[in-house]
Amino acid sequence: MAVENSVTLALLDAANDRDPVVQEQVRKSILTLGNQQPDKVLSMCQDYLLKHPKLVVGHRVVVLQTIELVVKSRIDDISYPKIKSVIQLASDEMTKSKEVVPEWQQAASNILVAVGNKYINDIMEEILGKFQPGVLPHFFVIQTLANLSDSNVYGMVPFLSAIMGTMLPMLGMTKQDNMKWVFSSALCRFSESILEYLANLDKAPDPTVRKDTFSSEIYSAYDILFNSWIQSRESKLRLTVAEALGSMSHLMAHDKLEEQLPKLLPTILGLYKKNSEHYIISKVKPSSPFHNYRKCLVEVNRSTSYSIQVHMLFHQLWTVSILCSIKTWKCVIVFALFKQPTCLPVQVKKRVVQVISAMAHHGYLELEGGDLLVRFIIQHCALPDTYHVQTTVLWPMLLCYLTPNQYANATTPLCKSLILLANKKQTAQEPNFIIDFNTVKHLKLMLHFPQVNAAFPFRCRGHGAPSLSLLHAISPNIHPKAKPLWENEIPTLVTYLEGLLKYTTVMYFLYRCIGVILQQCYNKELVRKQLQEMLIGTRHNDAIERTGVAMGIGLCASSHLDGTLEKLEEFGKSDAFRKASGIFGLLKDKNDVDVEKMKSTLILCYGYVALHAPEDKLLTRIDSDILHNISKNFNTKVKQSVPHCVKNLTRVFRNLDPPLTENENFDLIKTCLNGVYGLPTVDTPDKQREVRIKYAYTFNALHELLRNVLARDLSPDGLQSVFKHIESWLSSGQDHERERAVKTTAELLQFYLDNLSVKNLVTFHNLAALVGRLAPRCTDPNPEVRRAAIDCVYRLMYIQLRYEGFSLDYKDDSVEGLLDVREKLSNPDHSVLYKTCSELTKIISKRLPQQQLSTLLFMLYDGLVDSQSNCSRASSVILNTLLKNRGAEMLEVLHSRLQVIGEEQVKVAIGQSILILATQHLQTVVNTLVAYPLPYDSWSCEMWIALGADSTLALQIMEMMIEKLNVMVPFVDKKESMLRPGLTKVTTSQPLAMTCALREMMLNGQSAEAVAHLFPKLFSALLVRLGSSVGVQLPKDLNSNNICVSLCCVLRVAVEALRILLGRAQLDAVVKPLDQDGAWDKMKDPQQHTTGVTLLSRAMAKHAGPRLPAIVESLCPSLCNIYECQRITVTAFFSELLNHHVVTELMILDMLMNNMMERITDTCGTVRMLAVRGLGNIAVGSPEKVNKYAKELLAAMSSGMEEKDDPGKLITLEAMSGMSKILLYLDQKNVHLLVVYIFMKIKPFLENENDEIRCASIMLLGNLSKFGSGEPVFKDQIHNVLVSLLLHLSDPNPQVVKACKYAMRICAPVIGSEQISAMFQKHLLEEKGLHYGEFINDLTKYLVWSKSFLYYKNMRLVMLLQDPDPLVRVKAAEAMGHFH
Repeated sequence: MAVENSVTLALLDAANDRDPVVQEQVRKSILTLGNQQPDKVLSMCQDYLLKHPKLVVGHRVVVLQTIELVVKSRIDDISYPKIKSVIQLASDEMTKSKEVVPEWQQAASNILVAVGNKYINDIMEEILGKFQPGVLPHFFVIQTLANLSDSNVYGMVPFLSAIMGTMLPMLGMTKQDNMKWVFSSALCRFSESILEYLANLDKAPDPTVRKDTFSSEIYSAYDILFNSWIQSRESKLRLTVAEALGSMSHLMAHDKLEEQLPKLLPTILGLYKKNSEHYIISKVKPSSPFHNYRKCLVEVNRSTSYSIQVHMLFHQLWTVSILCSIKTWKCVIVFALFKQPTCLPVQVKKRVVQVISAMAHHGYLELEGGDLLVRFIIQHCALPDTYHVQTTVLWPMLLCYLTPNQYANATTPLCKSLILLANKKQTAQEPNFIIDFNTVKHLKLMLHFPQVNAAFPFRCRGHGAPSLSLLHAISPNIHPKAKPLWENEIPTLVTYLEGLLKYTTVMYFLYRCIGVILQQCYNKELVRKQLQEMLIGTRHNDAIERTGVAMGIGLCASSHLDGTLEKLEEFGKSDAFRKASGIFGLLKDKNDVDVEKMKSTLILCYGYVALHAPEDKLLTRIDSDILHNISKNFNTKVKQSVPHCVKNLTRVFRNLDPPLTENENFDLIKTCLNGVYGLPTVDTPDKQREVRIKYAYTFNALHELLRNVLARDLSPDGLQSVFKHIESWLSSGQDHERERAVKTTAELLQFYLDNLSVKNLVTFHNLAALVGRLAPRCTDPNPEVRRAAIDCVYRLMYIQLRYEGFSLDYKDDSVEGLLDVREKLSNPDHSVLYKTCSELTKIISKRLPQQQLSTLLFMLYDGLVDSQSNCSRASSVILNTLLKNRGAEMLEVLHSRLQVIGEEQVKVAIGQSILILATQHLQTVVNTLVAYPLPYDSWSCEMWIALGADSTLALQIMEMMIEKLNVMVPFVDKKESMLRPGLTKVTTSQPLAMTCALREMMLNGQSAEAVAHLFPKLFSALLVRLGSSVGVQLPKDLNSNNICVSLCCVLRVAVEALRILLGRAQLDAVVKPLDQDGAWDKMKDPQQHTTGVTLLSRAMAKHAGPRLPAIVESLCPSLCNIYECQRITVTAFFSELLNHHVVTELMILDMLMNNMMERITDTCGTVRMLAVRGLGNIAVGSPEKVNKYAKELLAAMSSGMEEKDDPGKLITLEAMSGMSKILLYLDQKNVHLLVVYIFMKIKPFLENENDEIRCASIMLLGNLSKFGSGEPVFKDQIHNVLVSLLLHLSDPNPQVVKACKYAMRICAPVIGSEQISAMFQKHLLEEKGLHYGEFINDLTKYLVWSKSFLYYKNMRLVMLLQDPDPLVRVKAAEAMGHFH
């Protein structure tokens, strides 16, 4: 019995295992035990919960769920006293916390519901004790009552009248939404339970219960829910209240419901607008007389939107099946559905069609108004063949829709539908196929309408052939003798019409066929001859035929480009193009071919040649042969062909794959712009409107081409590559050319802005170049140019804002001011224009980046010689305004540009000048250079390098910087965002600038002497600076053009400076292993920083030993700094030095040990861990000194194993590893008294889930055992952990297995059994495999003699529940479940 109790308790302890599979198996095992002894297991579960009042919620939930499982499965076998105690426990658990804790309280509630299925009276006695009048009950008290009414209808309904009587006053007291929700949900459940009870009175214990028993309480509750709660802002509460009202309405008195229904239905329907979840609303269907429902529906039609009516009907047609048999109700639905607005959304139309489809199956369409619904379908979709409705409704009704003019375009689908219906009826020999013309007025006249349609066969989408086919199908209705006659004649006519429809395009088709044939022909003479015939024989007045010829010639050009172009040029020079002049021109026959139409054909041919010509040959011919001839033949009468040509060129460009090269793009854009911008203006007034339309089409085609080019490279460079072609046209002497260029630019900028997606940190580097060209045009003499130019500047400013990180919909007040400037530019007065231009410049000045000011200056300098005097004056105005607003920056920019010198000799001379200046004013020069913006540009770097050329001067500067680096604040903590918690380390600018300066100075080889003199101080300062840079970010406002803004960029500067220092100090032997081991990258990685510093320390100890004493002396003060990052770096450096014997030889061991002992109590956990590691390293670096520091080392390692503030157990791991190392060299006398104490520290870690900690603890156990021989207490402890060691022989981690073998071999003598010791020595070899099963079987033979064998077995199972492997825990739980 005691064993069973211990097993159950062990399972309860394991019930909150982190693995859900283990949790489930534990529940099953407890349930297995509970099925055998339910009272006993329930008692243990209760005792467990009572003894652990502070158990975590998740653990309590699992235990409560286990109780529920036992109760559900064995409720008939549980004693009544135990049932009472379980009820009391569940009730207390459910209401222990006044706050709602759903998971915990729901688990307790479920127990009460499970018990309530049999002991409802006892449950109600307990629950009603916590449901007192005048006091709001606990949330889960109401929830439990609701769930009980679901699970035990017949047991709960007798209590509901009293429950609702107590509940009603509480409804008015309820203020919180969650309590309103639970009351509404409970009322819904109560109503449904009562309805189920009343529906099954023959099975009910009390058949005298009636609906009116609950009517008054229900109505009172309804009043509160409807008038108050349903107006809540919380959607979940509104839906629950609506659902409750629907259920409650079935229990209300009829007179009350009739009174409320006109208000209830509109309110419920109003929820459609407030909630996206419509199912709950749609299923709310109050019980009421149908005439009232009808009145409410009429009211709904008046007061609600059509889409809501459709949604309601769509659900109600299936849910309220009784309505299908009420004709008056059907009429109301038909009327309500058709009373729709003229314009409906597509989704509503789709739902209307679905509703009409459903109504057709229920006989609605046969009622009055049904034809209106059919008309609705025909109006919108022209009834398809597969639409299944009752043929009695559609036949012959559809014939009526053949005559109205508004349905003319639906004639073809109407005829097809009527043919389908006629064929079906004729095949089925239905009597109503023969139409009674007396029933429908004028129907007989409608039968002749298809004959009229056949007379105009190509109108209304080609209705002739379908109309003839309809006549054929309905011929018996026209005359009995018509059928045999039409069976022979009509199919012939239909075939003829279908062929005639194609005849109009036959020449178009044939010319294309000839083009395809010529494409494959290799006889060049034949090709030339056919091209000549095509061009001469074409009817140039026929637009379709003209297009067919052009396409055929274009296809031919794909294989014969040169011959085709020659023939076209020859045709253009032929006599056919020479117009008669003088008196002979007046005598010309009006039927002669219009020469202008021939020119149109020729231009169209050139367009299709461009479309189909081979890509490799096209660009060499497009300018000289294609566009040149297009321009030559162009005039206002043939303008319609030019857009087709440009359009074809656009298609050529779009379909090119791979894309054109930069040179090819250049040629294409240049040729198109020259051909289109150069088009002449038209001065003939009567032709201006037509020309405007054609020109608009032409420029749309050009803009589409340019947009396609730009879309291939939507970047500042891509925009510039297109703009450079337009740029020269901006200063044209012709007004219309400037206007076209500026408007094209505006179109392209709008396209760029609309499609811009800034994903990477890219600058709009050519903003100044574009603004410099466009801004002066804002004062152009042409008002259209001025307006388009200001639009360009407006869009450029918003493109810049996008690159600065603003969203597409962001509106900037200063940029929006350009719209006001645009209006002022309408005034042609020069003084107004220049004043307005000054205002424009102020707006540009605010948004233009400082580094682009110089570019803008040079653009404006060019503008001073513009061909338009207004624009040249505007350039001067813009220059003067910029000087006033940003003069200082402009001077700085000009100064910076003067420093960019290409000649190396000049650079050397400038460097000498900087040195001379620094010798006279060192502090000023250093302060000025340090203050330069970071990251340093190449000019700034060259200045710092120049300062390193003089060793004396470099020495002074380096000493100055080292002194400042040691005292300056390396970083500050800033809150990155109000929305994000925590602080971010942000570097201070001066230390970072000085580190960069030292890096650049040491790049100068002449600084070697200064570096050698200051090496210990420089190394120490840069190492501390390296530590100060870990996890530190650059300021957000730092210019980061040449440096990556990330966590490692500040680190990278320090790392590079340190590496350059080692190289300049001629320590290549130190740098080489660091490069090979990737130490520099590790130092830059915050996660591996200490590893990188350790590698640096190791290399210095091996290859730069004599320099270490001065370095250590310089670094010691940094261990007391307030910055943890600095202490971490220095401690990591010192820790590794103790791993090498050189520190003993240099007599700095005592200094390092004292510093490490002080760091053991550091506030930073990482520093403590590194200090413990360093103390352990003495066993490797100076083992002869271990006994000298034995007391301090043992105390430090023991303290490390007891570390509480060690979340990752890193200090503990280092302490155990260090203890293992020093135990190898300690004398017996120094450890003798501490053996058991250390063992007790080790024991908890043997089962740790961390592989490294398990491995370290087992190794330490083995190394400790040599000091425990002959100690009875130690022997008992070894016996105590033997099972764990045996289990870890099969540990998934091979290093743990090796450690286990080692420890068990070392511990074997302590066990006290020679046979076991011999087994361990023979089988447990680290590199030798082990057959675990055989080993355990052999070992069991020796263990079985032990009287405590059963004890070991049970204890092993219990311990297995703590194993880190989930599979082991599962099997242990399963075994314990079946063991007894």
